[in-house]
Amino acid sequence: MNFLDMLRATERQNGSMLCVGLDPEPARFPAAFNGDTSKIYDFCAAIVDATADLVSAFKPQIAYFAAHRAEAQLERLMAHMRRAAPGVPVILDAKRGDIGSTAEQYAKEAFERYGADAVTLSPFMGFDTIQPYLKYHGKGAFLLCRTSNPGGDDFQNQRLAGVAGTPLLYEHIAQLAQGPWNMNGQLGLVVGATYPAEIARVRALAPTLPLLIPGVGAQGGDALATVKAGWREDGPIIVNSSRAILYAAQGDDFAQAARQEAIKTRDLLQAARSDIA
Repeated sequence: MNFLDMLRATERQNGSMLCVGLDPEPARFPAAFNGDTSKIYDFCAAIVDATADLVSAFKPQIAYFAAHRAEAQLERLMAHMRRAAPGVPVILDAKRGDIGSTAEQYAKEAFERYGADAVTLSPFMGFDTIQPYLKYHGKGAFLLCRTSNPGGDDFQNQRLAGVAGTPLLYEHIAQLAQGPWNMNGQLGLVVGATYPAEIARVRALAPTLPLLIPGVGAQGGDALATVKAGWREDGPIIVNSSRAILYAAQGDDFAQAARQEAIKTRDLLQAARSDIA
C-alpha cells in the first residue's frame, strides 16, 4: 500500500486521527531511566507499544535523536514500529529542504536508511528540492504550509504581489501542493492547530490532501476547532500530540499514563468528527 492507503486503513482500523509524536527528551524521562540517553529507544518503544492501537500514525522527530547521537536508536525504533505496529504509517519529522543533489541524499536517509513512510519538508527552495522525494513512489511528503509557531507570520502570512490573486505565501503553497506539484498524489501539508481559521483556508484550497496538524496538547491547539476546520470525508487529517502524551506521568506507569492520555485525545477528536459528519 502507498502512504495514503496506509493512513486511511489505520484510521478506520483504530478509529483514530491521532498521531503520537516521538520527541524524546532524556531530562524528562521517568525517574527509573535517570535521564540516560542510551534509554531513548526503550522509552519510545514503550510509548509505541502502549499506543499502537490508538493512533493513525507515529511521528519521530529526528533532531531529538541526532542531538544525543541516537540515530542508531532511531533505526532500531523504526524497525520496532514496523514489527509492533506494521500497518501504522511512520512520518519522519525532518523538515528537510535543500538543492536537488543534497535532497536526493536526504530522501535516501528518510526512506532507505530509516524506512519512513513519509517525511516533512520545507518548500522554501522550490519544487526541485521536493522532486527527489517523489521518486520514491508510494511514499508521502508533507510540506510546511502554515506552521504553529508565532514566527510563521514572518513569511507565511505575507502576500505575493507577483502571483495572480496576490495570495498569502501559505495559500500559494497549498495551491501548488494540491495542483502542479502533486504529480503522483504523494503530497500533504503541515498546518498548525493554533491557527484553525488558516486550517479551514488551507482545506478550501487543498480539499483532498492529507493535513498533518501539530500543536494540539502542550502547544495549546484546540482539538475540536482543529477537526471542524480540517477534516473532510475525502481529506484526512493527522492530528499530532507529543509532549502531552509522552510525559503524562513520571513514574513507572509512564506508558500506561501515555495510553490514557492518547485515549482521551483520540476520543475527543472522534467526537468532534461525529459532530460534523
